[in-house]
Amino acid sequence: MREEYDLLEQIRAAQQNADAADGLIRQYMPYVKSETAKFIKRVPREGHDDELSVAMFAFYESILSYRQEKGAFLRFASTGIRNRLIDYYRKEKRHQGLVSLEQPMGSGKEDDRTLLDHIDTGRDETAELAERSAAKEEIRHFSDQLASFGLSFSDIADSCPRQERTLNACHKVLAFAIEYPELLDQLVHTKKLPMAQLCAGAGVERKTLERHRKYLIAILLAYTNGFEIIRGHLRQIRQKGGERA
Repeated sequence: MREEYDLLEQIRAAQQNADAADGLIRQYMPYVKSETAKFIKRVPREGHDDELSVAMFAFYESILSYRQEKGAFLRFASTGIRNRLIDYYRKEKRHQGLVSLEQPMGSGKEDDRTLLDHIDTGRDETAELAERSAAKEEIRHFSDQLASFGLSFSDIADSCPRQERTLNACHKVLAFAIEYPELLDQLVHTKKLPMAQLCAGAGVERKTLERHRKYLIAILLAYTNGFEIIRGHLRQIRQKGGERA
């Protein structure tokens, strides 16, 4: 399935055009801040923390060097950001006498973990705050996209399938659309669901879906503009549906 096809298109464009790259970096700044927060254990401040600038540059490097065979882009970028920040700390300690990342932190044999082992060992409150900020920004962007279709979150809630059978039918349509992203392009450009193609391709009766047209628009739209967090929730719903089936 090509769940990240639009993000891949954005990355390809960014690799060829500096303005497109700048736009992609701005779009994912909450993510960059979140990854920086995980490393420095607090929310980074723009214009004050060099680590954030390092992370932004690492994200840009990830855009330029990314290829689809390297796996999910955000995981690839996360590794690049972390490695760049580690390099930054290594260079800084040479100039400022910082503790070596490889130096054991414990005072005896029972604790020989290094500073590097302590970096990003888990989620803390500042990282959670940055991640919530990223989710909030993504939801705001998604709301704007829905508005371009004349829809709101309350419209989607009202249209959400209540029966498991209908919900599974909607997700069959989603799975088919992901395989044929030109249908998603058609949705974005025409602001209309290509219902006939979707029903025929997914093997679902049209009348089953008509009552949930707004919900269908929302779940398909989530797979068109790099909505990583929202797609993660959708995948969980689909997996649970698969377990029940």
